[in-house]
Amino acid sequence: MSPVLDTAFVPPGDREEVVRNAVWESVVAVDIDHGPPAEEMSVRIGLGAVGPMRICSARATAVTIHRTAPLARRDDEEPAVFLGLQVSGSSLAAQRGRECVLRAGEFAVYESIAPYTLLFDEGVDHHFLRFPRSTLALPDRLLRDTGALALGPGNPVARIAFDYFSRLATDDTLHRGAHAEAVVRPSVELLRAVLTSQRGAADLARGPMEATLGLRITRYIRQHLADRDLSAARIAAAHGISVRHLYAVLARSGISLGDHVRAQRLAECRRELAGPHGRARTIAAIGRRWGFVDAAHFSKVFKRAYGMTPRDWRGLHHPG
Repeated sequence: MSPVLDTAFVPPGDREEVVRNAVWESVVAVDIDHGPPAEEMSVRIGLGAVGPMRICSARATAVTIHRTAPLARRDDEEPAVFLGLQVSGSSLAAQRGRECVLRAGEFAVYESIAPYTLLFDEGVDHHFLRFPRSTLALPDRLLRDTGALALGPGNPVARIAFDYFSRLATDDTLHRGAHAEAVVRPSVELLRAVLTSQRGAADLARGPMEATLGLRITRYIRQHLADRDLSAARIAAAHGISVRHLYAVLARSGISLGDHVRAQRLAECRRELAGPHGRARTIAAIGRRWGFVDAAHFSKVFKRAYGMTPRDWRGLHHPG
């Protein structure tokens, strides 16, 4: 996401006010206490939106953010649930008497309707995603019980969610047109799945877990593309479902398992052949690495997909 605010281009005396106005207008009303003096203060903020979700990606020097009680009682803002993802370093989130330390790869949720504090002593490297509270359709008690918890360790759904929401925050192509429309519901359901599974609310979790099953399956496939034994039976077993259910879930997304795996493997071969080390291994070895054990078959399906042989594709990017 390209920054829409960079204090390097703002006079030091105006920086605090400029940052405050940008955050209030685009994200939420908060008090911001900057650690260093104005002339040493650095803030880079990128802003985006995906349907009803608002996204703010920030890198900054040390800062403390307070959502005070008067601000939390504002009636001119739609109640929201925030998702804060720690990209690197660490931070602290506190709300309703609970606090947690977030390390890289972890995230926490907190609500706009109650005071909270976010402490970034080491500086900020964070994605903030704002969801209208109404879209989650979760009980108040569940949101209170899962607020200001470090999500990620011990929760495999949360680990998937961190990768997914990080990509959503940084990939501008997902913020526009049909792509944006396509990811709104999965995004909401994935966050619902994280919170309900964290709370152990089996009845509430069943719907979101099923709704995000397709996402979790395709992620599993991407992670195991190089495995020779990647099969429908293995994928189904990894997700605790039958092979028949697996095919039904993928079919709802318009995915044919065999075609999808082949296309993903070909894409990895294409990337590797064109990459800086494309000549370090033989074409046959690259094919085998991604599951194409027969070199002739690999060449045939590659040409069918991309209109040229693997050799021609590599020669295009590595002439001579």
